[in-house]
Amino acid sequence: MRFGFSLLFLLLLSSLATGCGKAEPVIKIGFVVPLTGDQAAHGMDMLRGAELAVEQVRARGPVVPGYKIQLVPLDDARNPAQAVAAAKRLAADPDVLAVVGHLNSSCTKPASAIYHEARLLHVNPVSSNPEISRQGFDTFFRVCPTDDLQGPAGARFALQRLGAKRIFVLDDMTTYGRGLANEFVRAAKGMGVTVLGHEGITQGEKDFAPVLTKIKAMDPDLLYFAGMFPEAALLLKQRQTLNMRARFLGGDGLFEPALITLATPEAAEGMFLTTLGGDIRQVPTAQEFVRAFEAKVGHLGAYSSYAYEATNAALEAIRRSGKRSRPAVLAAMQQMRQYPGILGVHTFDGRGDTSIRTIGVYTVRGGKFEFLEAAE
Repeated sequence: MRFGFSLLFLLLLSSLATGCGKAEPVIKIGFVVPLTGDQAAHGMDMLRGAELAVEQVRARGPVVPGYKIQLVPLDDARNPAQAVAAAKRLAADPDVLAVVGHLNSSCTKPASAIYHEARLLHVNPVSSNPEISRQGFDTFFRVCPTDDLQGPAGARFALQRLGAKRIFVLDDMTTYGRGLANEFVRAAKGMGVTVLGHEGITQGEKDFAPVLTKIKAMDPDLLYFAGMFPEAALLLKQRQTLNMRARFLGGDGLFEPALITLATPEAAEGMFLTTLGGDIRQVPTAQEFVRAFEAKVGHLGAYSSYAYEATNAALEAIRRSGKRSRPAVLAAMQQMRQYPGILGVHTFDGRGDTSIRTIGVYTVRGGKFEFLEAAE
């Protein structure tokens, strides 16, 4: 009898030890942005938004009973080849049921093909090039407006609010920059604005004095730049050195406080930029997010809210699917008629684009970004 009890006790201990050694089953969400390099400031702000979304949903209990949600951050360093490598890595992991990313349209476009082939839900926060959704991938969704809205909005602001009738356009020759610039130019010309020229620069380039000197000689009312904040900061600084009178307007890739630091507040003063969406602090449905993010992180990044929104949309699709299944998660997202997020109520069209179409306009005053208006 004693031997039987001892054996039973040992078996129980063995069972408990084995149970403690088992890893908890997980459902993974891939998250890919530039976490290193000159655009890491944007990427880290986005990652913190995604982390907050996962943290909050975990606190409310299991999304799918028996599974823990795990965020898998990967770095694409704003490099398309690295983005594709990250996409292949996530596609090969059966625990990954959705991906949120990337930042740059030049990374999102090739990576989206990998996710589509793997039948993996792909929710994009801020890649705004309209051609991405025109590829016809039913795995692709995004929560931001596109540049066929942002470009014309910038052109209207340039003419109607700034009175600019002679404009020179620069872009960084990326999928995002060239696409946005083309939309701006098309709209500006349609309104009778004279576009004096349209040229490209290269990301990572440092000396813009030759092209700025050429532009200065044309005496434009406005210099429009479609690109990212590191190059914009140098353009602003060197524009000031050359004492150019032309005003400066750019797209949402410039919306990063590091731009003001890199350019110097003096050189950035009075510049303008369009953004995807308006001032998040003025959106009623975003107030709880703003409080929670600032309490946890302290600094609300330009794209933090979009990463939070995209991650929550992916989590909601996983919750509605009720199972660890890529096809089920994708089907749940495709059947989601409306998604009420912090940015508003998203209705996704047949291409996966959101019905939210707001474009904002900011300026720099006193070393800080200041919201001006929602663009018309």
